[in-house]
Formats: sequence, structure tokens, C-alpha cells
Amino acid sequence: MEVVIPGERLGASCEYSSGFGTYVRHGYVYASMAGFRSVVDTKNGQEISVYHDASRQRVVPVPGSLVTCRVTSTNPRHCKVSILRVGETSLKESFRGLIRKEDVRAVEKDKVEIYKCFRPGDIVLAKHNSLGDVQSYLLTTAETTLGVIYAVSEVGVPMTAVSWAEMQCPKSKVKQFRKVAKVDIRQVPVIVADLRDDR
Repeated sequence: MEVVIPGERLGASCEYSSGFGTYVRHGYVYASMAGFRSVVDTKNGQEISVYHDASRQRVVPVPGSLVTCRVTSTNPRHCKVSILRVGETSLKESFRGLIRKEDVRAVEKDKVEIYKCFRPGDIVLAKHNSLGDVQSYLLTTAETTLGVIYAVSEVGVPMTAVSWAEMQCPKSKVKQFRKVAKVDIRQVPVIVADLRDDR
């Protein structure tokens, strides 16, 4: 694996797009830090990056990728998330994502209320829908297998799903609205523990 240093020319910008740890100048991609050179195929061609850890290449979401993310904030139009995992790979550096109101579910989209679907801190399974702006990826939870897989109640206890639209605190018995993912419940602790170990 090739080691590069800051300022080293990595390739022409007409052949590669600039990824993590690089920048473009005068038609060429350069390393902005010391590390290992990596080239990955993306939707738009080959992306060249530099990363510190030789044992793990930088994984990026591509359309159709299943991602695991944590909700960071919500408003009536969308919720913002931090993408922590792409497929089976936990990320060392998270990406920003957006779940828009119209992408929460497949039916009755006009009746979706974000605060009844997601809350900050929730762990969500979603799918990369398309590229948004330069700062975030657009995600969808429209499939029945996508949505909230882990949420904590107001008393700090992990809640359990009681329907596709509700979760309940086993201690206080209080129910809260969520867009619940229909998943194998045995896999949820494994996913959450994996994310905790990498954070």
C-alpha cells in the first residue's frame, strides 16, 4: 500500500475526484496529510483519498447502501442524522445525512409528522437514496425494514417496539410514536454494541 506525504501529487483531477485527505489544485489532486493512498469506485467514477489507518479503507455511502445512523436534530421538514455505519462497516468518521418528510414512508407521505417518527438520539436503519447538497446524503426509511431500531425512553431505558408506529418503555410503560423498523430484534443489540465500541 502506497504511503504519501502532504503536498504529494496523486493524480489528475480529470481522472479522479478528490476524497478525504486530499485537495485539488491546477488540475491535479494532492494529499493534504500523510497517510495511505486509496482509490475507490463511486457512482461518479474513481475517488482518490488519503487515510491514516492502513487496515481500514474509507467506506462511503453509495445509492442503495444500507446505513445505520443516529438522529442529531429534527424539524417539521426533515431530520438530520450522523451516519455511523455503511453496510457491515462501522465508520471512524461519520457522514451527515438527511431524512426528508417525504422520504420517511411509502404511503400517506403528506400526513408524516417528523416528531412522531424520529427523536434526537434514536438509532435508525436507512437507505442512501441520492446525493443531497455537498454537506449531506439524502436517506430514506420508506421500506418496512427501515426506521428506528433503538430508542431510549425519558427515564433512560431502551424501549421496545409495540407496533410499526410506537415504542414503549418497559419500566414506565409510557408509549412514544416512532417510525419503527421491522427487523430481527436479536440483531439490534449487536448493531448498537458495535457502534458503541467504535465511538
